[in-house]
Parts: sequence; structure tokens; C-alpha cells
Amino acid sequence: MTEARAAILLVCLGNICRSPLAEAALREAADRAAIEIIVDSAGTGGWHAGDPPDRRAQAMAREHGIDISGYRARQVTRDDFTRFTHIFALDSDNLADLDALTPPEATAELGLLLDLVPGREGESVADPYYGGPEGFAATWADVSAAAHALVVRLTA
Repeated sequence: MTEARAAILLVCLGNICRSPLAEAALREAADRAAIEIIVDSAGTGGWHAGDPPDRRAQAMAREHGIDISGYRARQVTRDDFTRFTHIFALDSDNLADLDALTPPEATAELGLLLDLVPGREGESVADPYYGGPEGFAATWADVSAAAHALVVRLTA
């Protein structure tokens, strides 16, 4: 998976909880490893487009010293399939939606984010939306583990 400059898109349903946290975790892991990558997040649905991340996601990121208040939700576009080298879905439903949206000219490699974490293949990142703070902590643990694994792969 080594590229001169990887461009990673992280995708969940609404782009207000899981994928912004995944974006934050990957940016932070890449900064720590001193590697330059492009990182963004999006949702397969567009009903939150333009909205900031869920306040609970912002609080979880803040607990880890990261400010995501400036992030804004957006929907996956056709161009994303050629702009990014890799598109990682945070669950199998969104991966299936991405597969269905993939245009013929797509060059991005599609995958499930937790497939990057040994022993977690095929698993979904915990969706915290309908729960409390403990759900956001579980999501952060999932996306942080995946971010670390991805950085290791990109620097191998």
C-alpha cells in the first residue's frame, strides 16, 4: 500500500460521528509519524451536508487534544473515486453503498476500515449515534487502532 502520497477518504453514513473521528485520528497518527497524506471524510447520505460533527464526537476528539469543530459534513461524490487513492468505509453497509456508487473510471481502492487491524477483519466501527459517551469512546478506540495500522502500512 505504499504510495508517494496517499489520499484517504473515510466514509460512514452521515459524516457527523464516526468518519470525522476517523479523519481526526488518521491526521493525528500521520502527524506523529511525520508522513504527508491527504485525509478527508464523507457520508454516503447527504442530509447532514454542511453541518459540523456531532457535539459528542467533538467532545471525544477534544479529550484527545484534537479540535474537529471546523470539519463540515459532506456527501461522497463521483470525483472522490478518482481523487483518493483509498476509500475506507466504516461498516459493511456503507461499503456496499460505495460499491454501488463506484463509477467505471474509479481508481480508488475500496475497503473496510477495520480490515486494516489484525483480528478485526470484517468488523464495523462502532456507531455511537444513538448511545452515550461510552459509544464515542469505543468509536475512538476503533478508529485510532485503524489509523495506527494504516500509518504502519503506509510507512512500511
